Amino acid sequence: MSFATILFAEAAGHVELPMPTWMYGVIALIVFVFLGVATFSYRDVANRHSTSRPSRAAAEPGHGH
Repeated sequence: MSFATILFAEAAGHVELPMPTWMYGVIALIVFVFLGVATFSYRDVANRHSTSRPSRAAAEPGHGH
């Protein structure tokens, strides 16, 4: 092996992370909590606006579930 190959192998073997590894988990947890809150905020939206338009069950008889 040449000297350049040895140096390249040594340089490629060590990668410095920009932050501690546990911070990646914290960031992922924050993202998932934010997405969960955003999803939860859409809960029961159709029933909030039921007075502004007739319901589908009344408009289409025989399709009530």
